[in-house]
Amino acid sequence: MNYKIDVKEPQSRLLNIEMLIENIQSETIEIQLPAWRPGRYELQNFAKNIQSFEVFDLAGNLLDFSKITKDRWKINATDIQSVKVILNYFANVQNAGSSFVDDTVMYINFVNCLPYLEGRMEEACEVSISLPDDYKIVCGLSNKANEAHTLLATNYYHLVDSPMLASPYLQHQKYRVADTEFFIWFLGNYIPNWEKTLADFQQFTEKQIEVMGDFPEKDYHFINWMLPTSFYHGVEHRNSTMIVLGPASEGDGLYTDLLGISSHELYHAWNICKIRPIEMSPYDFTKENYFPTGFVAEGVTTYFGDLFLVQSGVFTLEAYLKELETVIKRHFEQDGKAFQSLTESSFDLWLDGYSQPIPNRRVSIYQKGAVVALILDLLIRLKFGHSRSLGNVMQLMWERFGKIGEGYSIEDYQKICEEVYAGSLKVYFKDCIYGNIPLESLVNELLQAFGISIEWNENGKIHLELLDSENENLKLWLNL
Repeated sequence: MNYKIDVKEPQSRLLNIEMLIENIQSETIEIQLPAWRPGRYELQNFAKNIQSFEVFDLAGNLLDFSKITKDRWKINATDIQSVKVILNYFANVQNAGSSFVDDTVMYINFVNCLPYLEGRMEEACEVSISLPDDYKIVCGLSNKANEAHTLLATNYYHLVDSPMLASPYLQHQKYRVADTEFFIWFLGNYIPNWEKTLADFQQFTEKQIEVMGDFPEKDYHFINWMLPTSFYHGVEHRNSTMIVLGPASEGDGLYTDLLGISSHELYHAWNICKIRPIEMSPYDFTKENYFPTGFVAEGVTTYFGDLFLVQSGVFTLEAYLKELETVIKRHFEQDGKAFQSLTESSFDLWLDGYSQPIPNRRVSIYQKGAVVALILDLLIRLKFGHSRSLGNVMQLMWERFGKIGEGYSIEDYQKICEEVYAGSLKVYFKDCIYGNIPLESLVNELLQAFGISIEWNENGKIHLELLDSENENLKLWLNL
């Protein structure tokens, strides 16, 4: 499939998109625009942003078509081998998962606006983008030879997992770990301390690869768009992450946010981009892909995102405990008494996972998911004197599922957890994953073995108390 993207009037916020379909061998074809995007498990119905939609033959004649669902079109292609679909897409949202265009920026999540031809999603894709000569472009896709603004994807799934950002004001540096080059890009009114940024990113990257064994890609891009307004949003992709942060004028707090979200999103390169639930292998972009293991995809990643920062020496003990306290507070103070289990809330991401829930209904797969990941990691570490950990679980998940492109089930995850634990974890899964019992006492009991205690003030608010900074378990856990 071949696409061309142009912007005739940036102030209109309209992307002008042309899709060329060749080698048609049926009397009708169907065109589908995705209803959701990887990384956010809710129907977003991108078709609502299409201003106009037309179909022509190569001679410029308008062809008959009909809209058969909210985001699907049937085209009459009798005696026609090639057609052009031409549409205008309104790109007016600045966040990590949408698309936006103005006089100095073109940001496109292709999943928002590029439809596919039913039955031909595995075909290679080419996207030509009309840009001013002074624009730089960053994208996980490769460039066509001698055409800097033409991008190549192995198939449609690859295309829509590779957002692009273009502007004359992009800046970047790079570092290498093993066989992979990592690029850090910034757009916005932000002056990075490149020496510190490169050193910190290299440290947590090396730690993640050390734990997982190897890295899935040959290149990786941290794409950072720094806004003047308050923002915190990141989305994982195959060999890149799109991160939107602000306000760009903030100092150390903004940099801490950058480190935290970058470590989190990098770990997704394994966990969800490759280690993927069987229910979404492959993605079905037309409807909900219900899955019960959101707590693995997001909770384990939330836990490891911060843990890798302290284990690599990027975070101090105090900085890590501050982040851990935030996770624990958010779960126990906000939804620790919720009715749903983690599996139920994972399933219901598609219902209300990104909106304010009614009181005591659901739990956060990020926060409670991280809490139960902490529980499991500490249980394994205490049993084996730190010679085994949750890291071994995820390394096996990578070897047995992610590397070979096979989806995993919740039963597969439990089996590997029990293999690493060398025993039954039925009680853990019953109470922590499938159940909704309070977990404060269990978490406190485990943390105390690591020289940390959960304390409550007179208003019932939680804080972590460091009891013994020389605790041997603490040192071995956090690599102090």
